[in-house]
Amino acid sequence: MKPLKLVQVSDIHFGGEHKAAVEAAVERIHAERPDLVIAAGDLTKDGKVEEFDAAQAWLDRLPGPRLVTPGNHDTPFAGPREILTRLIAPWRRYEDRFGERMNSDWDDPRATVVTLNSARAFQLRLNWSKGAVSRRQVREVCADLKGAAPGALKIVVCHHPLIEMLGGPMTARVHGGTAAAQAFSHAGVDLVLTGHIHAPFVHPYPFSDGCTQAVGSGTLSVRERGVPPSFNLIEVDDVDIRITALAFERTQFVTFRTWSVPRRCVPKGPNESGATEVAPLQV
Repeated sequence: MKPLKLVQVSDIHFGGEHKAAVEAAVERIHAERPDLVIAAGDLTKDGKVEEFDAAQAWLDRLPGPRLVTPGNHDTPFAGPREILTRLIAPWRRYEDRFGERMNSDWDDPRATVVTLNSARAFQLRLNWSKGAVSRRQVREVCADLKGAAPGALKIVVCHHPLIEMLGGPMTARVHGGTAAAQAFSHAGVDLVLTGHIHAPFVHPYPFSDGCTQAVGSGTLSVRERGVPPSFNLIEVDDVDIRITALAFERTQFVTFRTWSVPRRCVPKGPNESGATEVAPLQV
């Protein structure tokens, strides 16, 4: 079967975007000819109308198909009128441009990709930017993934990392995140693609068979946290999943870091006792 190629962007933060990086990203993404472009939230800085218009215009310049999910910055909050809009219709601006269905999917014989909205307009804690995932959302995502083609990659997209990245520049502290990560691991999810941290990372969830990989992409904004503006290129064949973080350097994107992990614990064959060994993860 033909290898699969995905592009994962997040945290573009229009209104505070890195203008040279977003322009160079359009050229590089077209050059990669991906099967799917995934935008994992925080398209805007303050959820303003003009920021959403800029985000929509930029995404429209990228090759299709595209799959988009919102982030915590994609609701209005800067100023009294914006806060009122946040109270009454927090996702209206996002939905007007990217669709009313917050959970959407992309199906292909090689992969099924399902999104969920981990951002909340308000929460019963002081920091509204932290994420949350409900049990209902987890059930819906797992139900959607049951329709994946045999042998197809199973991918979940949300803005917030479900469990914390050790040594990362910030935290997500997602309500329900650990339970969601456990459920997705037991459902055989291969990749959980997120943003929010503004730094690329890959690490396995410590649940089930240990083969569910958390994959975070960097930012294309000026809100850098020790990493240049970047996005991820994900390439999948019958054996391996390769993730390349491409970072903006002067006028173009160059390889910043790479990871290679085997697809769902590829069997190594029977050992001396007749049992089947499993190839270890390499991160």
